[in-house]
Amino acid sequence: MAKVLIAMSGGVDSSVAAEIIKSQGYETSGAIMSLYGDKGSGKPEDIADAKRVADSLGMPFYVFNFSEDFKKYVITDFVEAYKNALTPNPCVVCNKYIKFGVFLDKAVELGFDYVATGHYAKVEYNEDTNRYTVKKADDESKDQSYMLYSLTQQQLSKVLLPLGGYSKNSARDIARKVGFDNADKHDSQDICFIPDGEYAAFIERWCGKKFEKGEFVNKAGEFIAEHKGLINYTIGQRKGLGIAAPAPYYVLKKDAETNKVILGSNDDLFLDTLEATDVNFISIESLTEPMKVKAKVRYKQKETDATIYPIENGDVKVVFDVPQRAITPGQSVVFYDGDVVLGGGIIK
Repeated sequence: MAKVLIAMSGGVDSSVAAEIIKSQGYETSGAIMSLYGDKGSGKPEDIADAKRVADSLGMPFYVFNFSEDFKKYVITDFVEAYKNALTPNPCVVCNKYIKFGVFLDKAVELGFDYVATGHYAKVEYNEDTNRYTVKKADDESKDQSYMLYSLTQQQLSKVLLPLGGYSKNSARDIARKVGFDNADKHDSQDICFIPDGEYAAFIERWCGKKFEKGEFVNKAGEFIAEHKGLINYTIGQRKGLGIAAPAPYYVLKKDAETNKVILGSNDDLFLDTLEATDVNFISIESLTEPMKVKAKVRYKQKETDATIYPIENGDVKVVFDVPQRAITPGQSVVFYDGDVVLGGGIIK
């Protein structure tokens, strides 16, 4: 009988994932990751919720302290990205290095055959290509396949995602039916290690310094006003600039070298081309010629028609059929073929 370690968060999704995996006849254990002390993912109340579920299912339960790995891979990357005028996606990084990185390594070390999580997506093996694929969840409103584009074939060979065929409502129904007391627990929002959403304040505390003020300028480089530090702004932002003007300004670009924020109109935010680096392909081995795909540049966006081109160093150029608003360096662009994730990369 295959042994599965379920990554539990204390929330309803991973709890239902555990129930489904156990009902499929696997030998199951649960584990929660303590990642950021009492404030972030794996805080004491989450550990207690997860343990109650594990106990009710008769599963052994582990608590793994991965706080040093989380600082090294996720928080450091997050802070450095902002310092370099990028807008990072820490959930993508966490999936790559923590949930399907050190957690998976620990599971293998303990003798487990697979790990399972509460992600809404599917992992399937394609016998024609001899490759594992990631597919969208049936419930597209909850689909998290975008967050999994960086996983390798080795990682995917050890991953079970039992919620791919369920809706959020049906998952909650299962939780109520089984009697889980977290059946109506709210989903976590925003970034787990910054629950108040104050990113700039977090970065300044982490770095132990205030970030220098600089200049808002227009596309011609002309001074408009003073800004309060690059880390306070992201591409497409309109509110919170503190500028009185006849027409609203939007953030078009951040320049780390000059410490300037370039402003313009909403129309200026639409671009049809980007380049992506740190690219990972899942359903194909590599990109050797131009390919028509569907692509999206943020998690909650609907994917749209584009063509991807291989360029130097394994990077990819993406040309959209229709210009996209607020393409943001540091975020991820993910490519789809129907409901299959081809791959993705970090927007340069």
